[in-house]
Amino acid sequence: MKRSTVAWAVAAVAFAFLVLLVGTAALVFAPRGGVGPLGLGGRVGVVDVEGIILSADRFRETLGKFRTAANVKAVVVRINSPGGGVAASQELNREIARFRKETGKPVVVSMESVAASGGYYTAVAADHIVANQGTITGSIGVIMQWMNYGDLLEWAKIRAVTIKSGALKDSGNPTRPITDDERAYFEDLIKKLRAQFVEAVADGRKGKLKAGAMDKMADGRVVTGEEALALGLVDEIGDYRDAVDRAARMAHMSLPADVWHPRPMRPGLLELLFGGPSESSFAGRLLSGAPVGGGWNVFFLW
Repeated sequence: MKRSTVAWAVAAVAFAFLVLLVGTAALVFAPRGGVGPLGLGGRVGVVDVEGIILSADRFRETLGKFRTAANVKAVVVRINSPGGGVAASQELNREIARFRKETGKPVVVSMESVAASGGYYTAVAADHIVANQGTITGSIGVIMQWMNYGDLLEWAKIRAVTIKSGALKDSGNPTRPITDDERAYFEDLIKKLRAQFVEAVADGRKGKLKAGAMDKMADGRVVTGEEALALGLVDEIGDYRDAVDRAARMAHMSLPADVWHPRPMRPGLLELLFGGPSESSFAGRLLSGAPVGGGWNVFFLW
């Protein structure tokens, strides 16, 4: 066999191997839930809000991708969350509002099993809210709770020592009963934070809330998607696909629309256990005061 023939055969095999390698890599690393950012034509970007809300970092990062991707014409925010930290929920709300204002791209919320309290606070910043009939939503209110283990320490003959600069500095100290002044202090704090929640709902659902809706929700109750529609808390009964179609129509796209659903890598065991306070890790929830232990905090949480 001639040397040139052998060279061409080797080149052909190498090229075929390269094509196979690139194809395999594309299948392995392609984003789930739709084509990637380099696909042709317009598409709907999808971002998740799932679990207890402790940080807006990943959400902000994903919206940043949609902001710079010219072919992302609309966004669907999938919410499956009972809420979380007050400030973290407010950051999600502001990120949606900022994205809408700066890009002009419509944002539609798709509520899954639950979108309550901080989950609902997040949703009201969108252009349109789609909920399932059985979605649990609402819970417009604030909660603060902690465990008092003073009696346990006394039983174990362990005494906590506190030196403080002011009468309210160690309010919520779990080693002793709460005082009347501290209870009044916390109730005032919760009242102010609830007013912020009500203001956000009134602003986000302006012209959509039915008369008396906020009065009915004043006790912090949750409602179904059907009840929420009757109260004007949401705009439409439907599922995730309905939300994608709604977003596509608002962006004047043809149906069915392609979606781009970038998702972060699944955390490993070490990250789940020891990830920073900004992540949904056990350690992070402890440090934030989320309801798995730790100190007190205030939450938009059902």
